[in-house]
Amino acid sequence: MKTNKIIYIIIAGLFFLFAGCKDFLDITPNDRITEENFYQNESDFKAATSPLYNKVWFDFNDKFYYALGDGRAYNLYAPYSDYIYPFSDLSETGLTGPLVLAWQAFYNVIQQSNKVIIGINGSSVSNEIKNPYIAEARYIRGVAYWYLASLWGDVIISENPDLLVSNPIVNTNPRKDVFEFAIRDLEYAAKYLSETSGQNGRLTKYSAYGMLSRLYLSISGLSDNPNKGTRDEVYLNLAKQAAEFVITKSNFKLMANYADLFTIENNNNSESLFALQWVPNGDYGVTNTQQAYFACGSEITGDDAAWGYWTRAAYDILLQYESRDIRRKATWMGWGDFYPEISKSTGGFTYEKTREACNVKKGVVGSKGDNAAISRMNSSLNTYMMRLAEVYLIYAEATLGNGTSTSDAQALKYFNAIRIRAGLDAKTSITFEDIRQERRLELCMEGQYWYDLVRWSYYKQQEVINYITAQDRGTITPILYEGVSNKVSVDPSRDPSTRSIGNIDETIFILPYPESELVQNPLLKEAPVPFQFSEDRITDLFQ
Repeated sequence: MKTNKIIYIIIAGLFFLFAGCKDFLDITPNDRITEENFYQNESDFKAATSPLYNKVWFDFNDKFYYALGDGRAYNLYAPYSDYIYPFSDLSETGLTGPLVLAWQAFYNVIQQSNKVIIGINGSSVSNEIKNPYIAEARYIRGVAYWYLASLWGDVIISENPDLLVSNPIVNTNPRKDVFEFAIRDLEYAAKYLSETSGQNGRLTKYSAYGMLSRLYLSISGLSDNPNKGTRDEVYLNLAKQAAEFVITKSNFKLMANYADLFTIENNNNSESLFALQWVPNGDYGVTNTQQAYFACGSEITGDDAAWGYWTRAAYDILLQYESRDIRRKATWMGWGDFYPEISKSTGGFTYEKTREACNVKKGVVGSKGDNAAISRMNSSLNTYMMRLAEVYLIYAEATLGNGTSTSDAQALKYFNAIRIRAGLDAKTSITFEDIRQERRLELCMEGQYWYDLVRWSYYKQQEVINYITAQDRGTITPILYEGVSNKVSVDPSRDPSTRSIGNIDETIFILPYPESELVQNPLLKEAPVPFQFSEDRITDLFQ
């Protein structure tokens, strides 16, 4: 399999990657180290796990994170962007660039994590010191496998890159086994990670419990009948317990102001459970390039890397915002919106690009003149992989479970905390639709909504197909947007246009394998083979 060979080459040079990550988490490793003289002490373990927070995720973060998570969910629309419209138009293939790069990135994450796990396991250092760092790598690996299971379903589970290199033509493992593998990694992380991180931005025990709540909720609906209509109560209860553990036992708390979540100054804030860490003014590969693709003009970035004028909010998402919802301004720029943190030297930036669309704001932070940590094609803004607000909403959804509505006091407390921060009224009872809608708006442009739809499709597939069909992606509606009132309306002076959209049926919930992988490993086309687990599940996480 070509990708695995490439990954193995990258892994073989793992220790030389550290020089490019030396500013991250204040780690300054020796770039002359080899496997033979590495993994000797805790400092080596910190250096080994450092690239798992940025470099290995680069090709995922660069375009796929939002193109798939928000573009395919139809929060985001970009008619001339060949890395977004294949997803929003449901027409991607095994040759679609970001899809191929994401597959490679996930296996890069996995195999780098495997190398770290094997290296630390082989050290003579005590288990008390080793286990938290193994847990760190297993957390990262588990998250990568959650993505793979959610996107491709049946994929190859690998715990040793050398084995895959020696025999790259292997069968996939079933989606349910991939989920199980990811959960076991996260359960190990929950048991062995520390309650507090030794360095700003690193994972904690609560990061693991939070991610477990997402995975338990995901697998709760998975069965052989995608229209069974109900979810597994055991996993729903586990999702609720894991979420409650984070909410009640950790020191994490919601930021008071929603917009503050998306400023460089607030990287690794009180709400951030897991975020990718990008190096300020670092080399390409450890940088957050997203602002370059989002910023609507060079007056924002102060350079030529501002290609986001045609990267816009889909009409469908703009219809969802209530008039007082402050999240819209923090996510999308509408006519007349003022941002004091951008163009500070001239008194701030007022968006007046067009009344006919909303451009991206979330992830757009300004120029080097606004913050010294910004450079061309690097905002240095963390990429959220999970934050506390999602855990609040998971608690509410797991509490609702298979019911039609809930007035549970704790579920309402956490759900309404999200709404009140957004400037909206509290609810006295909530339904699945309320929670789905709140997740969509709260986490918009954080690469999550497509995975919400996939999770929903596990047990109500036809309902999700109907929902996506009703988004009417093939009609490009001319709009006018009023930023002050969050009001979108159809522009009668312009005619709508149409686009060709892929078939909306059960096939949209599984992505095609990269074409190059199918050529190198024909067994990807064959039936998956059950995975043989080498350890038992951890059972004392909530005792």
